[in-house]
Amino acid sequence: MPNIELVLPKMGESISEATIINWSVSEGDQVQQDETVLEVATDKVDSEVPAPVNGIIKEILVHPDEVVKVGQVLAIIEASSDQSVATTSSSDKKEEKQSPKKANINPAKSVLKKQKISSSSNKSYTLNENQNTYFSPLIQQIAKDYHISFEELARIPATGHEGRLKKSDVFKYIEEGRPAQFAQPVPEQTGFQVPDLKLDKGKGKIVEMDRMRQMIADHMVYSKHTSPHVTAYVEADLTEMVNWRNANKKAFQEKYGERLTFTPLFVEAVAKAVKDFPMINVSVDGKNIIAKEDINIGMATALPSGNLIVPVVNNADKKSLQEIAANVNDLADKARNNKLKHDETSGSTFTISNVGTFGSLMGTPIINQPEVAILATGIIKKRAEVMEYEDGDKIEIRSMMYLSLSFDHRVVDGFLGGSFLRRVADYFEDFDRPNY
Repeated sequence: MPNIELVLPKMGESISEATIINWSVSEGDQVQQDETVLEVATDKVDSEVPAPVNGIIKEILVHPDEVVKVGQVLAIIEASSDQSVATTSSSDKKEEKQSPKKANINPAKSVLKKQKISSSSNKSYTLNENQNTYFSPLIQQIAKDYHISFEELARIPATGHEGRLKKSDVFKYIEEGRPAQFAQPVPEQTGFQVPDLKLDKGKGKIVEMDRMRQMIADHMVYSKHTSPHVTAYVEADLTEMVNWRNANKKAFQEKYGERLTFTPLFVEAVAKAVKDFPMINVSVDGKNIIAKEDINIGMATALPSGNLIVPVVNNADKKSLQEIAANVNDLADKARNNKLKHDETSGSTFTISNVGTFGSLMGTPIINQPEVAILATGIIKKRAEVMEYEDGDKIEIRSMMYLSLSFDHRVVDGFLGGSFLRRVADYFEDFDRPNY
């Protein structure tokens, strides 16, 4: 009987290695083709690796917590005599099946099933709070897709290693109609208790949230729950920037074929400031801080539907103004026409929200997770300002703007947040560049 090598399959374009979580089998165990034999973790998802053939696990070559490369041999399987060897492509197809998007479940069906669950079943459901509250990125993504809270995840019976919740556990729970969604544990009478207020919600037309609005709502609540928000403010004199843009926007469009709005100027200045203060360009992973190498600036953008999306200018610090302008205009046009692709709205490391577009003086934006700061730019208004000169003070008409920075106080303190915000304002103000 032939010996077959079980190798780590390819799991994505940018993934070259994975960490062994645990083996579901031991040496000498009989396995069936496509049966899950181990779990691995990458920086994006946790995945299950299936057996390529029917047979017996002859030798396990790697162990939990070891880091292995794609294509590396993980184990030797002694194939059954009547078993034909599966090709590499079959492993890739199986790998694709690991994505929750391929699962034979959809949110609409799960909602219908959920509505069929009687209130009595919710009351009789036995709560079993999981002691292991670590949820892998894959589990968190599934929970986000199906609008399952962390509290509800903790009630799902887990069958994974050391009490960890597996993808199959979540999908089985959804198929059952999410019986623990409204089940409530008996509260312990310790500390402050949230009062059960019978609020008068009033009367009116019921408008159901669309899927994007539900996702926005979940993301905003999650961000406020995760990050202790602090907001700092500064005022910036944009007179030089405004004058330069007014003098150059026509020549810029004739030379490069691109509109020159304020957004590319803001993105360019913010990218420079982020480069000066790299600890603004981080995210939090448990007790670790991940310092990002790329500076990808997100732009909070309103869609025609009234919803919100964040297109991303990747590697903004390495692009010229004309490149940033072309990128910004392209993303804005796609947003207006609902043609943005997934990779154009993911991977941002810092976000700008131009609340001045709607006439707002300033804003207190909510951090776009997993980032740790977000900048809001207010409306540019002309005001009489006292200007100090060597020969005395003068009153002049200046173009002024309020800037506000919301930051995550877990990792960004007042000194870093305030210094970064001041640097952004300095780049806005010290606007000295040649004309086109």
